[in-house]
Amino acid sequence: MESNIHNIANLFAQLGLPNDSGAIDAFIATHAPLPHDVPLSEAPFWSPVQAAFLKTEIAEDADWSAVIDTLDVQLRAAG
Repeated sequence: MESNIHNIANLFAQLGLPNDSGAIDAFIATHAPLPHDVPLSEAPFWSPVQAAFLKTEIAEDADWSAVIDTLDVQLRAAG
């Protein structure tokens, strides 16, 4: 069985976004703070495909869910 350990750069690549540390920091600074009553997958800055990926991975507690949770925390804490 293959074990997948993902990090924030891998997540941004998976979402089709620039994934260097500067681009990730800029994304978080631009889109934070995300209101606590808005689920991450429903944030207005995602494309429909990105939103569906995030929603599915969290709902299934898939191998991406830990790093998605990390992004969620960063988007809510920053700003």
